[in-house]
Amino acid sequence: MNLLKPSYLPWLWFVLAALIVGADQWTKTLADAHLSYNQPVELTSFFNLTLRYNHGVAFSLFDDADGQQRWYLAALAFVVSIGLVVWVYRIGAKISTEVIGLALILAGAIGNLYDRVTLGYVIDFIEVHYQNYYWPAFNIADSAISVGATLLIYDAIFGKASKTSKTKTSASSQ
Repeated sequence: MNLLKPSYLPWLWFVLAALIVGADQWTKTLADAHLSYNQPVELTSFFNLTLRYNHGVAFSLFDDADGQQRWYLAALAFVVSIGLVVWVYRIGAKISTEVIGLALILAGAIGNLYDRVTLGYVIDFIEVHYQNYYWPAFNIADSAISVGATLLIYDAIFGKASKTSKTKTSASSQ
């Protein structure tokens, strides 16, 4: 069985997303079980493990809302996830920066959606800082979304440009 055959590739991207969701949920479970809330465990001079519960969205935006944001954000993540599944499936018969980025974003969206629906908040535990300047705590799902978005931006800038220049080159040579 050749997993790189075009008919198998969409499923390969979904397996990649599932593995990332699994790693995300496993690390969140470990963090919740072994870390005390808001008590940093210093690993290096710039990296801590600090358990936080994020009731809002990225960077704790809307964290202090009335609680209804849980369901609005969950519904939004669900709709986005369905759209990503369709998008990955439609273009997933090839290996590209775009489809890898989409699979990573899908994994992150599902990882955080699961927390939001089952717990009412998202577990964050990775904290990076420089002296007294702290980046908001995040998790593996957030990292997957960030890397996936970066890959999509890269593909939009460089992937399309190289495809366009190849098309122009082949058209001018005819």
